[in-house]
Amino acid sequence: MTGTTIFADLHIHIGRTNSNLPVKITAARSMTFDKIVRESYHRKGIQMIGIIDAHSPPVQDDIRDGIATGVFREHPDGGIVYQDTTCILGAEIEVREGRGACHVLVYMPTLSQMTLLSKWLAKHMKNVQLSTQRLYQPISALQEKVAELEGMMIPAHVFTPFKSVYGSAADRMRDLFDIDQLAGVELGLSSDSSLADRLSELQHLTFVTNSDAHSIPKIGREYNQLLVKEASFQEFKLALQREQGRKVIANYGLNPRLGKYYRTRCLNCEELWPSDQSDRCPYCGSVKKVKGVRDRISELADQKMEHPSHRPPYIHQVPLEYIPKLGKKTLEKLLAHFGTEMDILHHAEIEDIAKIASPSIAEHIRLARVGNLEFEEGGGGTYGKVKPS
Repeated sequence: MTGTTIFADLHIHIGRTNSNLPVKITAARSMTFDKIVRESYHRKGIQMIGIIDAHSPPVQDDIRDGIATGVFREHPDGGIVYQDTTCILGAEIEVREGRGACHVLVYMPTLSQMTLLSKWLAKHMKNVQLSTQRLYQPISALQEKVAELEGMMIPAHVFTPFKSVYGSAADRMRDLFDIDQLAGVELGLSSDSSLADRLSELQHLTFVTNSDAHSIPKIGREYNQLLVKEASFQEFKLALQREQGRKVIANYGLNPRLGKYYRTRCLNCEELWPSDQSDRCPYCGSVKKVKGVRDRISELADQKMEHPSHRPPYIHQVPLEYIPKLGKKTLEKLLAHFGTEMDILHHAEIEDIAKIASPSIAEHIRLARVGNLEFEEGGGGTYGKVKPS
């Protein structure tokens, strides 16, 4: 296949509608459909995005208004197009079976199919306008409805301590889902392929890495590189299925050490626990803790890390907001010169970055590209940090 490579961030939340109605309560008010799409195209340089609150009827009204005025158009193979960026319409839904609740991502080909899904969801959840609401139906019923509407389902941030498959709901994904009907797995900010491939049941599934952005700056902090014919729902589906030459060719994600749930942390004194095998915090004696992703995967692992042949490289990415001393004014200068954040992270010459920013900032970006930055590890809800060189 003669294809093209695109960047894709497929988990972005909407805070408000154009008329200021709330959608994702914890997301910024500036996160409207229109502003997200424009930011992704003009500043981030991302060709495919997933709007995870497109199930909200008022959000659908905003999309229809944009189509009516010619700002957006519907792609014949699925998705909403703005300039060279295609939005895949999605929803994040909370389901509960087993020990606790977990979140799943659902993607629909068209606005009409997403509208049909919303009508079904409205019968089985309390407020379909809001993001990530609890579905009072079995997971199997949701999987059947998604298949009926030709959509796809991906369990979200599967290792995080709260509202995830392995973090709060079950020890095995097969206990909850028809795993063979899943389109892929979203790893989350505190894990990567080397950690996830210690679980044998995930070997056949495609991994995706997404930002789970709740604010404009967070868009693109994790993303994927896809080999596709063009940016559309059907091409996205083929890439996840690894069919007809389409595929995910790279995952770009935070080094897990930067993730806020990587290490186990004491809830009392907030120190990182040296080992999750300890019954009490060695610093204060408390038994209260948030178990880290690293330790949870060690509990669940049933094999040594073994990447299947289809697994693409996982490239530890450091978003520009993590680069020490790179403030907003300097970032604006870099964007004015190089175009987008993707251009700065991947393509700009280090010498040219140094001329516009500083040798120190340029060196940190160079170290990030080759994976040689040092970190303070995150855990218990606190993000890690890049150590100044």
